[in-house]
Amino acid sequence: MSESIEGKLIYSFKNDYSEGAHSNILNAMMNANMDQHDGYGEDSYSKEAVEILKEKINNQNVDIHFVVGGTQANLVVISSILRPYESVIAAESGHISTHETGAIEATGHKINTVETSDGKLTPEKIKKILDEHNSEHMVKPSMVFISNSTELGTVYKKNELEKISLFCRENNLILYLDGARLGTALSSDKNDMTIEDISKLVDVFYIGGTKNGALLGEAIVISNERLKKNFRYNIKQKGALLAKGRILGIQFKELFKENLFFSLGKHANFMSLRLGEKIEKLGYDFLYETESNQIFPIFPNEIIEKLNKKYGFYLWEEVDKDTSAVRLVTSWATKEDMIDKFIEDLKSYSLSK
Repeated sequence: MSESIEGKLIYSFKNDYSEGAHSNILNAMMNANMDQHDGYGEDSYSKEAVEILKEKINNQNVDIHFVVGGTQANLVVISSILRPYESVIAAESGHISTHETGAIEATGHKINTVETSDGKLTPEKIKKILDEHNSEHMVKPSMVFISNSTELGTVYKKNELEKISLFCRENNLILYLDGARLGTALSSDKNDMTIEDISKLVDVFYIGGTKNGALLGEAIVISNERLKKNFRYNIKQKGALLAKGRILGIQFKELFKENLFFSLGKHANFMSLRLGEKIEKLGYDFLYETESNQIFPIFPNEIIEKLNKKYGFYLWEEVDKDTSAVRLVTSWATKEDMIDKFIEDLKSYSLSK
C-alpha cells in the first residue's frame, strides 16, 4: 500500500520510484554506514562500481560519472556539450521537452521538438529539423536526444538505433541517450540490444538507478573521447557533484555486481505485461503497444473516476468525449496481488457500467 487519500488506502501506479530501494542496497548502505571514505566519488565503492560497469559494458575506455537524478544528468550533459548557439533535437514527448521545467532552455539552449506517434526519432525526422535550420540567423542543431525506453513506454530496436547513430555521425551530431528506464528497456521482450551495443552506438548515455531499484542515482557513461575532458568541472558547476558520493557508488555496485539491475527491470516488465493482458481480456484497447513497464489503456471516463478513488495513476490523453487513456506504471517492487486487486475492481466497475 502507498499513500492515504481522505483516509482511504490506495496503491499507486503513477511511477516506478514510489518505493524506497531494494533491500540489497539498503543492507549494503547500512553495512558501510560508519566507514570513512573520501568524498565526491573518490571513495572505494564508487571506484569499484565504475570498474564493474565497465566490465558489464565491455568497454574499458568509457568514462563514468555518478549523479543524483535524471534531470541533473540531462542538464549537465547537454549544457556542457553544446555551444551557446547550438540546440538539441528531441521528440515532443521527450523528458527534456515536457517534464524538466525548462532546465535545458534555462542554460540558453533551444530544444527543437519533433512530433512522433511512438516517442521515437528517426533519421528522416532529424533531417527535417536540420533542413529547416540552415543559416546563422537560427540556432544550430548539434545534438540528438533520445530516451530508451521512451516516455510512451516504447523500446528502440538495434537497427533503429544503428540508423540514427550512422546519421548522426555523418552529420556531425552528438547522440545522447536518456536511460532513466534503461533497465526495463534492456529487459523488455521487444529488446534486441545489449548495454554494450548502446555504448558503441551513442556518444553519451546514462544508466538510470532511481527508477530501477536504487534509492537515487544515475550513471553517466561517456564513449566519445572528445567529450570526456574536464567533465567533472561541469558536474561540480551544476551542483551535481555529491560530497557523499559513496551513496551512489554503493548502490551501483549492488545493482551491477551480479544482475540485480536487469532482474528488477524484468520484474517490472512482467508485472506490466500481466496487468496489460488482464485489461485486454476485459475488452479494453490501448493507446500504445505495451513494450516495457508503462501501459496506456483506454477506459470510459466514469470508470476512471471510480478507479481514481482507490489507485494512483495519471490521466494521459482524452480519446473522445466519453473515454480517455491513462498511464499505469509498474515497478521493480510491484506485487502481483495489487495487479489482481486492480483488475478485480476494474472488472466490477465494468460490469456495473
